[in-house]
Amino acid sequence: MEDKHRRERRGAPVDHALSLQHFVAGRWVPGDGPVTQSVDPADPAQIVAEYRTAGPELLDQAVRAAVAAQPEWDRQGTIARGLVLRRAAELLAQRAESVAALMTREQGKTLAESRGEVAASVETLHYHAGRARSADGVLYPSGNPDEVVRTVRRPLGVVGVITPWNFPVQIPAWKLAPALLWGNSVVWKPASDTVALAVAFAEILVEAGVPDGVLNLLLAPGSLGAELVERPELSGVTFTGSVPVGRAIQAAVVPRGAKVQLELGGHSAAIVLPDADPAQAAAALVTASMSGTGQKCTAARRIIAVGDAYDRLVAELSARVKGLVVGPGTTPGTEIGPLVSARAAEEVEGAIQQAVGEGATVLARADCPRGGAFVAPTLLAGTPELTISQEEVFGPVATVLRAVDLDEAIRLANGTRFGLTAAVFTDDERAVRQCLRDLDAGIVKVNAPNTGSEVHAPFGGLKDSSFPAPREQNGESAAEFFTWTKTAYLRTSAPREQS
Repeated sequence: MEDKHRRERRGAPVDHALSLQHFVAGRWVPGDGPVTQSVDPADPAQIVAEYRTAGPELLDQAVRAAVAAQPEWDRQGTIARGLVLRRAAELLAQRAESVAALMTREQGKTLAESRGEVAASVETLHYHAGRARSADGVLYPSGNPDEVVRTVRRPLGVVGVITPWNFPVQIPAWKLAPALLWGNSVVWKPASDTVALAVAFAEILVEAGVPDGVLNLLLAPGSLGAELVERPELSGVTFTGSVPVGRAIQAAVVPRGAKVQLELGGHSAAIVLPDADPAQAAAALVTASMSGTGQKCTAARRIIAVGDAYDRLVAELSARVKGLVVGPGTTPGTEIGPLVSARAAEEVEGAIQQAVGEGATVLARADCPRGGAFVAPTLLAGTPELTISQEEVFGPVATVLRAVDLDEAIRLANGTRFGLTAAVFTDDERAVRQCLRDLDAGIVKVNAPNTGSEVHAPFGGLKDSSFPAPREQNGESAAEFFTWTKTAYLRTSAPREQS
């Protein structure tokens, strides 16, 4: 059961909806903007949370608090900060069921998917907590026998963190955990569709011991994020979201010499060769394209069947897509939940109808409930020229393309401006080597779904899917992004006389 202190900080339920506040300078404070709501996408009449949005005045207070709090947080050292992250992991694990239930209610994931995301977030916090005891710096030889040369990591300072709604706890954990571990203070603006989850995660971090001013949470529309990244006090910005917004952030941050980390869109391809097991490939690809209601940057949007693989693969895919169970995430047996909002559902349905109008053929659709933000999982047959074959559609839809051979399949896979993940299904070792060499993707999976990643491995893409900066998740990459590296020349006070 939730304790009284936490209820007071977050606000008591109002008509079964949570009344949310912002967290600035160590206090939960009301906003000064319009009243806004988040709703249950399976039943939009059900309000999950209400809050007044943050405006420029709260933004200014948050940035000033972060600037003031950062030096003392830095002086605590990585081991002390790692203990805070470890405690946060323990608290999140203790509250896993309630956070997962809230995630299903506010974001729409199935309860199984929500539980999986919470477990992955706990793992992320533990991983970065463990990094607190890793080696800090590198020793280099010196031409002077009385001198040692070494590198020293220093925090960036204040980091702006802007996170999406599709992984409303896990992606914040990817960003906040290493930012805090390496001594930075943060101003965090989460997506408007999943504010209650952001507040729940912030509560855990604060209860774990993050000091006043080190973590600041603002609930606001995207326009406040644009104001946040313009603040000169920010030494770094990490963002996951759309390509246009990411490029606008890049244009605002890079010229002033601050660091920027962007994880943007995806239009991932999966290649299936004739020697692959069609049932195994289809099972993996339905997971890769439809799980999470297709709301993943890593989702398999384009399935490229090579040669004789096409007919057998289409039959397997069609049967699996038709058999998917769509419904509210709280209903036992549901495999595919609603999209995050009615607006998102309209966009996906519009993209499917546009594809059909351009010549795509519907191979399979699952049964779908009426009402709510539901979209029937859809499998299309199409060509590379279709809009849906070029532009990301953030929903449960995949398009099957034909290729004569592996060379053409790779050309098709590389034929968009995106390059996040790719997959290949084959037992041909030479084909695997060719794919690893030639596919324009930051992550390549072999005989496995495009989706999914390990917290200790680098995560990121190529082309318009990312920015050429250190990757996310991986400890060394995270340290590289969230710190500056100084080179220190340490000489003894009494140099040795040369003979």
